[in-house]
Amino acid sequence: MYVAPARRLTLAGARQMVATAMAMAEEERIAITVAVADAGGHLILLERMDGGRFHTVQSSTTKAVSAASNKRPTGSYGAQAQALDVGHAIGLALAAGPERWTAMEGGYPVIVEGDCIGGIGVSGGSWEFDDRAARAAVEAIGAGYWIDDK
Repeated sequence: MYVAPARRLTLAGARQMVATAMAMAEEERIAITVAVADAGGHLILLERMDGGRFHTVQSSTTKAVSAASNKRPTGSYGAQAQALDVGHAIGLALAAGPERWTAMEGGYPVIVEGDCIGGIGVSGGSWEFDDRAARAAVEAIGAGYWIDDK
């Protein structure tokens, strides 16, 4: 077989995920940036709240791309989900490209029926908040964030 059907994340889905994360941030009075990428790591949507720090544009985008590429949440673990020390985490980011991999929490893949259709990255809050907001955003469109989800 040379051709396979493919699912894709729509702009409406990206908008819903961003709205979910932004609503959580507004409630907690945290200025965040949210990036949503497609399965190939190309940006679909990026929004930075008023007061959001400019570096969060890059970090949220990197989280979204890393989550889509690895098909799992971002964090300090390697390709086989092994825990990484700081040296190995930095080495992996340098090897993959600092715009393609991060050990920071707050990035989640968007999984639908076993297919990764994109990723989301949230940056600007604590790592715990970024992680929680990204996870809630994925759930808001009925998707999962583990390869065996939905």
